[in-house]
Amino acid sequence: MVMPLKPHDVLIALDLSRSRNAPTTYAERAKRMSMSASEVHSAVQRLEEARLLDPETKAVRRKPFFDFLVHGVPYVFAVAPKELTRGIPTAWAAPVFSDHMRPMEELPPVWPDPNGKVQGQSVLPLYRSVPNAVAADQELCDLLSLVDALRIGRARERKIATEELDQRLKQYASA
Repeated sequence: MVMPLKPHDVLIALDLSRSRNAPTTYAERAKRMSMSASEVHSAVQRLEEARLLDPETKAVRRKPFFDFLVHGVPYVFAVAPKELTRGIPTAWAAPVFSDHMRPMEELPPVWPDPNGKVQGQSVLPLYRSVPNAVAADQELCDLLSLVDALRIGRARERKIATEELDQRLKQYASA
C-alpha cells in the first residue's frame, strides 16, 4: 500500500536535494528541520514510494521532483493567505524575490512566528517547524519561499519561482 505524501515530505526532499554529497543521519537532519527522526525517516520512505527519491542512493530524482513542485504542490498542498499576523516573509515577499520584483502595496504573506519582524497575511507553512528550520538556514528559507510562491502566487510569481527552482535544483544535482 502506497502511503500518500505529506506536506513535510516536500521540506525533506528540498533538504535532500541540496545536500546530495553531504550524507547525514536521520537524527541530524531532524534536528536541522526541527522535527523528529521518525518523521524524517517516514518522509524518506514516502518519497521513495512516490518515486521522487532513489531508494539506493537517497538522491532526489530532480526532474520528477521539479515536476511535482510545479504541477502538484500548488494543488495537493494548496493554501490561501489568511488573517493579519507577525511572521517571516514568504513567497514574493521573501528576500529570494528581491531581485525579481519590486515591493507590492498589499500586505506581504508571512509564516506566523512570534519572533517575526514583518506584519502580513498568515500563510500556513508546509510544516509547523518551518519558522524554526529556516531561522538559521537562508537557503532553505529561499527554497520554501519559492514553493510558497507556487502555492499562493499569481502567474508572474509562479513563473519566477518555477525558473528559480529549476535553476537551483539543476545546480544542486551537478554539485
